[in-house]
Amino acid sequence: MLSLLVNAIVAGVLLGGFYAAVSVGLALSFGMLDIANLAHPAFIILGSFTAYILNARFGIDPVLSGVLGLPFFYLLGSAIYQIYHFSFERRGEEALQGLSFFFGILFITEVALILIFGVDYRFVTASYIGPSVYIGDAELPLRMLVPFLVAIVMVGGLQLFLSKTFIGRAILAVSQDDLALRLMSIRPRRIKNIAFAISIATASLAGACLIIIQPVEPSIGRDYIGRVFAIVVLGGMGSFPGMLAAAMLIGVMESLTATFYGPSWSPAVAFGFLLLTLAVRPAGLMGR
Repeated sequence: MLSLLVNAIVAGVLLGGFYAAVSVGLALSFGMLDIANLAHPAFIILGSFTAYILNARFGIDPVLSGVLGLPFFYLLGSAIYQIYHFSFERRGEEALQGLSFFFGILFITEVALILIFGVDYRFVTASYIGPSVYIGDAELPLRMLVPFLVAIVMVGGLQLFLSKTFIGRAILAVSQDDLALRLMSIRPRRIKNIAFAISIATASLAGACLIIIQPVEPSIGRDYIGRVFAIVVLGGMGSFPGMLAAAMLIGVMESLTATFYGPSWSPAVAFGFLLLTLAVRPAGLMGR
């Protein structure tokens, strides 16, 4: 029983690391910029299929494929923000119309991937998909450990970028007072463009991690819409450490529930914990 408990907690921590990877981009766009990007999971799946194509055709490692795709997805995110800004944000119509815009991107992306790849599951090959390492009785599957390490590097790197660089501090500032930025001759739209582009790039890298963990098909991204928003809100809007802690908590709770009560109960318990936490602390775990 003790061994089962330990392995469930370890699996939950590794799963939580992956949840942090898929949520960090939304913590930037939604948590700091107030852009409710419902299409975030679509870019995760695009990242998965990019890694699949590069792996299947050229034998490139999935993580390296995700890194190679970062410039393309950064430019894609920048272009999407420009369309969003000129069509909705500058008119003050980013609420309902903006949500419809991102939902449309989600739907179009999913349909396009189905037309191109069909509904079959796709997977990648790598030397670390399959083996595990053991620390005592605890099993650490490498297909979970590698995405966990990528997530930690991604979250830590973004936290350093936000706290130590001029652009990063400008992103933090625009989330609090864009008028102050204008008084300093800094264009908030340019800063938001950079931040949103980074959020899309991180989503693509998270997609490369996803296809390492499990095979993917075009509609699988919908499974993460509620979960990523829940993690960002639970952690506290705009807080990367809070988002990471929330992702770990959700991962461990889902793993423990799936191990001892069955996987069908996992989402209910995780979201029940979210509601209970927000009832006690509405700002989230580390919200300001």
